Amino acid sequence: MSTVPHPELESRRCSPESLASAIKSRALELGFDFVGIAPALPAPHAEFFRRWLEFGRAGAMAYMSKDPERRINPSLVLPNAKSVISLAVSYYCGDPPQAGLDQGRIARYALGRDYHEVLQEPLRLLAEFITKSTGGACKVYTDTGPILERDYAMLAGIGWIGKNTNLIHPRAGSWLFLAEIITDVHLPPDPPASEHCGRCNRCLDACPTKALLGPRDLDASRCISYLTIELKGPIPRDMRPLIGNWIFGCDICQEVCPFNRRPLRTRNRLFEPTSKEAAVPKLADILRLDEEGFRRQFRNSPIKRAKRQGLLRNAAVALGNSKDPQAVPVLAEAIRDKEPLVRAHAAWALGQIGGRAAENVLGQALRSETDPGVLEEIAFALGIKEESHVC
Repeated sequence: MSTVPHPELESRRCSPESLASAIKSRALELGFDFVGIAPALPAPHAEFFRRWLEFGRAGAMAYMSKDPERRINPSLVLPNAKSVISLAVSYYCGDPPQAGLDQGRIARYALGRDYHEVLQEPLRLLAEFITKSTGGACKVYTDTGPILERDYAMLAGIGWIGKNTNLIHPRAGSWLFLAEIITDVHLPPDPPASEHCGRCNRCLDACPTKALLGPRDLDASRCISYLTIELKGPIPRDMRPLIGNWIFGCDICQEVCPFNRRPLRTRNRLFEPTSKEAAVPKLADILRLDEEGFRRQFRNSPIKRAKRQGLLRNAAVALGNSKDPQAVPVLAEAIRDKEPLVRAHAAWALGQIGGRAAENVLGQALRSETDPGVLEEIAFALGIKEESHVC
């Protein structure tokens, strides 16, 4: 892509308004669907974010608590920051197929190519355009750095933060990837977006795990996306039945949102799934992936974030929730997996399915297993002792 000066930038002495207009035009040329500018002031929800961390809403995501003031104040990320250019691109590529009893569901943002990789180049080119046009410094992020990106997207007028905590554009919906460029160049800000959720509480009512404690108040430790992606250890037993057949992320609070009735369809084919089968994969196929197979299948996908043991853990839970006796043979294989995390959740799943075949598999595993956590799950599945609160 060319980085020649934009027609509106005949010299670096052009007005801030012309500069902002040229940056927006360039952003749209590079494939972004929306762009707005916010002042590089402390985030408007800074105090709420501090309390959110204090109340433990971040769960095991320790990185959220690491120097939280950098997320709140762009000047701590880029000295003398003056503007935040907020960008958004749609990833909506139509509704995925209905998942069958033996299939898993994947959050739509993860059906195609990893957005971090896809957006990296257009972000770099836009930052290069700004630097060459103004001489200013830039920091670029797409869910990769310390910034409360929804706050600045709201300030930039792209959309408002809905009750489900997602950014919602009034016409395009919420199936949006966000990105930001922090710069020390002064640019005239856009008017902030106004809120339009009104009295609607569909997202709060629809959440299976009741992770949305109230409007815009998410307990991440209860969120299916957190449980299937961010959480690296055992999924709490009381949460497992509520996950259903989600194996990576969750879209429920977005699917019920009225603003997603006619969302903006993506222009980028890289965000589309490679096939219908890839959108709702067979759970047995997931459980049979070895390390090499996992890396090969998901090397360009956001799903690699869960790692093999996390994804297989999730698939085992989904099969347990299916209550399908036909899942016993593949779970019998999984209960011998090299990873204790996978074995433990396979044991739980067999207990949920029940029946003589599942009990026989669990009985054999009980005699050969040595890991204490897995033994506890096997015993629980067989009803040998009461459920422990520690998995």
